[in-house]
Amino acid sequence: MTHAAGSVIGPGGAHATDPGLLAAVLRPYRENCKYLQSAEVTAAGNPADGGRVTARCTFVIPESCYIDDTGHFNSVEFNICYNQMLYYTVAKTVQERLAQPFARWTMDDYWSRQLADFLITDFRSSFKRAMSGRFFHGALEITDIAEWAGSDLRDALVVLRTTCRYWDERGGASAGEVRVAITNPPAAAEDTRT
Repeated sequence: MTHAAGSVIGPGGAHATDPGLLAAVLRPYRENCKYLQSAEVTAAGNPADGGRVTARCTFVIPESCYIDDTGHFNSVEFNICYNQMLYYTVAKTVQERLAQPFARWTMDDYWSRQLADFLITDFRSSFKRAMSGRFFHGALEITDIAEWAGSDLRDALVVLRTTCRYWDERGGASAGEVRVAITNPPAAAEDTRT
């Protein structure tokens, strides 16, 4: 295992919501399940070296996509919102070349892996205070990135450690820690960007 080396590759600072990228990230979702409305992504150092890539997001859930209205934000919606935050954050990290190993990926590398190769391996959530599921905010932080090269014994792998939280205007709050494995990452030799 190696930690992805280097500092922030792309421009530091905040990257406002890219409507085209957001629409592309949400394309696999059913129309009534596109909850993520905006995401500002910021990079401060590389997560492999103690830095962070973060996203501050807004969500709207007009009605549940799977069940009658429960009246509150629940664990299924937590997970769907997490996935949408993560997909957008990684896509933006690839697009802006914010941190390794994503700085060497192309957008085609990302699109071909978004659904099939992003696997949640550990998911923990806690609900501190009931919150509305209609309009609320969320934040995701990539706290560590580890990369394993492939060998004749195992395939290559990228592992992300993340934290997330959600809150609403009435003091509702929930939080989580999620580990994600990205299988089949592009090999470093496949980098064709200049």
